[in-house]
Amino acid sequence: MHTETIEAQGHLIDSHLLEAVFDKVIEHGAKFEIVKFQIGRTNEEFSHLVMKVHAPEAAVMEELLEELLALGCHRLEQTDALVRPCDADGCAPEDFYSTTNHRTEVRHNGKWITVQRQRMDSAIVVHDGQAACVKLRDLRAGDKVVCGAGGLRVLPDFKERERSGFAFMSSEVSSERRVELAAGRVAELLRGVRAENKRAVVVAGPVVVHTGAADKLAALVREGYVGALLAGNALAVHDAELALFGTSLGMHLERGVMAEHGHRNHMRAINLVRRAGGIRAAVETGLLKQGILYECVRRGVPFVLAGSIRDDGPMPETVTDMLQAQNLYAEHLRDAALILCLGTMLHSIGTANMVPSWIPLVAVDINPAVVTKIADRGSSQTIGLVTDVGLFLHLLHTMLK
Repeated sequence: MHTETIEAQGHLIDSHLLEAVFDKVIEHGAKFEIVKFQIGRTNEEFSHLVMKVHAPEAAVMEELLEELLALGCHRLEQTDALVRPCDADGCAPEDFYSTTNHRTEVRHNGKWITVQRQRMDSAIVVHDGQAACVKLRDLRAGDKVVCGAGGLRVLPDFKERERSGFAFMSSEVSSERRVELAAGRVAELLRGVRAENKRAVVVAGPVVVHTGAADKLAALVREGYVGALLAGNALAVHDAELALFGTSLGMHLERGVMAEHGHRNHMRAINLVRRAGGIRAAVETGLLKQGILYECVRRGVPFVLAGSIRDDGPMPETVTDMLQAQNLYAEHLRDAALILCLGTMLHSIGTANMVPSWIPLVAVDINPAVVTKIADRGSSQTIGLVTDVGLFLHLLHTMLK
């Protein structure tokens, strides 16, 4: 048997980390032996666990230790992290450590250093006494990459000890919540972010327009609650269609009836904006006089439109290079204090994969599978609200006023 002594500390019981650690050991056919377990005596005090793990094979032990690392466990006796150089651009050593979205520390030259630009599914590059997450595609030959599970500490976020306030929303995904109460809690967060001169990033899909809430999101931009807007081509297209023709997907939103030849309206909107030279030019020349993107241009709020294979047009500002679009998303998410995802599965999941676990992410969608998928990808900070996006935005704007 191969034996390692590991330790963990934090709110291990009420965050269910302790049972997760035990389950993970059993799943690998290994055994555990508790050496020390001290329960925190107050709300704020951490619990402390020291235990021995016995595995039948060295390979099983290494795999188990890496999985336990994500749960906040690390070797009791720490040495410097193993670092290997990349032998080719875009390729890491075979045993490279793949990151989580939790705070991570690397032991280097006898000191613990915090990993910068934390995100999941990346490698850790050590350079000049610093460490940072780097996507595989951005690695360069000679980069020193952390390998294995030694010399690493992962600090997962713990479940709220305070059960009142906003914590009530952060359990399971459910539609059985009062939307008014949830909107009020999000309004509190937005007010706090704005008061501290921090940035809230909104990730929105075209359903915002289709459900008649474009004017509410535009108002949030106008009133200074939105620091950046991340979306796809479709949001811009239907936002422009509504501003120019009063329709969304050819339907008059005020009357709920199809416009004559309304199926052409989104293409006409694209054509007019392209002829003007783009969204910003359409605002500056007076072609666009209202809408979400109109308010972004007027207030200087940055926006990124990520393209896809199904785009019509697209709008001139749409970024059709997917790697460039990912990089632009990550750049605007880097200093976010709050992320609000509204009715877009792929953009929400992509965004959740780019941010660390300590940034609150509110996902609103009529389909519970959307917020479940985000949580299943490891984004434990996700607060899921299953409701109509249009209804939510109307209530949110009312609460903010």
